[in-house]
Amino acid sequence: MLLKNDPARAFMPYPPVPVARSADGPLSDLTFAVKDLFDVAGYPTSVGSAHMLAISGTKTVHAEIVQTLLDAGARFVGKSITDELAFSLNGKNAHFGTPVNGGAPDRIPGGSSSGSASAVSHGIVDFALGTDTGGSIRTPASHCGLIGLRPSHGSVSLKGAHDLAPSFDTCGWFARDIKTYARVADVVFGAGSRPLGKALIARDMFAKLSPEALDAFKPAVARVEAVTGAAAPVDVMVPDPQTLYWAFRYLQGREAWQVDGAFIERYQPPLGPGIRERFMWSRTVTDEQVSNANSVRSTFRSAFEAIIGDSVLILPTMPDVAPLLDASEADIEDYRNTALEFLCLAGLSGLPQLSLPLATRLGAPLGLSLIGPRGRDRDLISLAERIMG
Repeated sequence: MLLKNDPARAFMPYPPVPVARSADGPLSDLTFAVKDLFDVAGYPTSVGSAHMLAISGTKTVHAEIVQTLLDAGARFVGKSITDELAFSLNGKNAHFGTPVNGGAPDRIPGGSSSGSASAVSHGIVDFALGTDTGGSIRTPASHCGLIGLRPSHGSVSLKGAHDLAPSFDTCGWFARDIKTYARVADVVFGAGSRPLGKALIARDMFAKLSPEALDAFKPAVARVEAVTGAAAPVDVMVPDPQTLYWAFRYLQGREAWQVDGAFIERYQPPLGPGIRERFMWSRTVTDEQVSNANSVRSTFRSAFEAIIGDSVLILPTMPDVAPLLDASEADIEDYRNTALEFLCLAGLSGLPQLSLPLATRLGAPLGLSLIGPRGRDRDLISLAERIMG
């Protein structure tokens, strides 16, 4: 880490190594952190695992997206903590600690991009790289009061990053303000945008919220509709939330075991709470479950893209604010399972979802999301510039 201290406990405590960047460029006045899932030359890559750190070795080549940002002049500050093997949404790492949520210090930061969100929410860096497989950008963005995009699947390079579930894995980033976010987007996607179509609102998803959470979202929805016009209500959790949830779980679980199962069986690492149970369950996923889940994904993807068209869908990022730090592991797991019903739509469809810090409840941040057509990531961000500008 290139900091003298780390009040957010957001960074891996690696000895500092100089990382060259372009002397000028569109991001030359910005600093950034990198989730310790991406390779940075001169550093190991822990993937949030003490055993993985031990076998990593020092990397000699930057991950492709890291190189892109350095070429744009951004200054690397350090590698941020990730949940163990990136297989969590809560932000707690049994080996390297829990980064502090800068938007609500008494609540979990959300994972697995927890350190990146913590570093940005504390103002230590201007933006930070993360990944999103099941919600690991959107969840901490909502919990910490940040802007966070899960890009269209495959639109941002993951070369030089450790996989979790490749058919869902995406690379995104966090920022506190929309102007900074848009500047990074111009580097990642290219400048320029075109208007999206009409606004839609996910009626069935808002219907799943508690009355208190629903009330918290109403001013945020009104703020979006002030720019987009009144949103037409649609039902999007088709055929039903549990079918979509299990399709995502089975596919993610099978792929996660394919990626990390051999490592776990060989080294028998002491996996942290929730992580071990998740991997042991993933090991049991059957071919029949995977086949049925793929059929659900294919059917849902076609139906969801037909609903979206060239429109923008308004939906809650998460069902509520982040759980408290002292919540039980069982309560946090229950929250995670509920949240996955909200998060799995973008994962199963591959469409881009942008979480914006537009709501609060109980003094804690709560994100409202926009989902747009595939490949229209920069257009979503341009819409957010109008909403938040």
